Amino acid sequence: MRNNTKQQRQREILEHYHDRFNTPAFIPDDPLGLVHAFDDPRDREIVGFWVATLAWGRRATIIDKSHQLVEAMGGEPYRFVVEHGDSPERVAAALGDWKHRTFTFADTTYFLRWLKWYYARHDSLEDAFARHLTPESTTIEPALRGFHELFFSLPDAPHRTRKHVATPARKSRCKRLCMFLRWMVRQDDRGVDLGMWTRIRPHQLCVPLDVHVERTARALGLLTRKQNDWQAVMELTDNLRRFDPEDPARYDFALFGIGVEGVEL
Repeated sequence: MRNNTKQQRQREILEHYHDRFNTPAFIPDDPLGLVHAFDDPRDREIVGFWVATLAWGRRATIIDKSHQLVEAMGGEPYRFVVEHGDSPERVAAALGDWKHRTFTFADTTYFLRWLKWYYARHDSLEDAFARHLTPESTTIEPALRGFHELFFSLPDAPHRTRKHVATPARKSRCKRLCMFLRWMVRQDDRGVDLGMWTRIRPHQLCVPLDVHVERTARALGLLTRKQNDWQAVMELTDNLRRFDPEDPARYDFALFGIGVEGVEL
């Protein structure tokens, strides 16, 4: 009986705050808002991937730096990739001294080079992730592992850039890639997540484990593992599947929102 009461309280809190935060009002103050500004799916993918990669630190700073990047690209990320991807000189002329914390010019030029190489062979970034999944894949873990290997498969891929694209193979929680895939894959009638991709299913998504989500999950008894690693992501996502096995990542809105607002539980 005690466990049932605890789970009922968890469910009520998660559903209440999911409904509160999974609304269009969430978009302007979140980096996802930059992705919504584009109509071309390739622009959305490029900006989404890049913004998610830069998503550490204050949200206002992330948004500001991402705006600067998009403006330096002339507001056309896909076109910029095609025209500048293999020319560090042209990139330097366009972007100047743009950087975000430890994401520097060397990382920028490799991102552009890889994206140009990739889009010359594929129409969508979806295949870079989905190709590594099978019908038996219960989570996106194989997609994250495979994407990491593919992303760093070009000759002379800089070792320093590996810290910006995580993989479960190193036990990383992969917060930024989990967030990016949530944006691309989740589909509902709320108008926040984009739901652009169909070869990855919402039930395979994993919750992005940032400091706000972690704090809230521990307060609710949904996360007990001490380390904030990939195993912790699995524990939390498995616990959230008890409440919605088809779309556990939607509770990211609740956990994140509670943490950001400092709601006492």
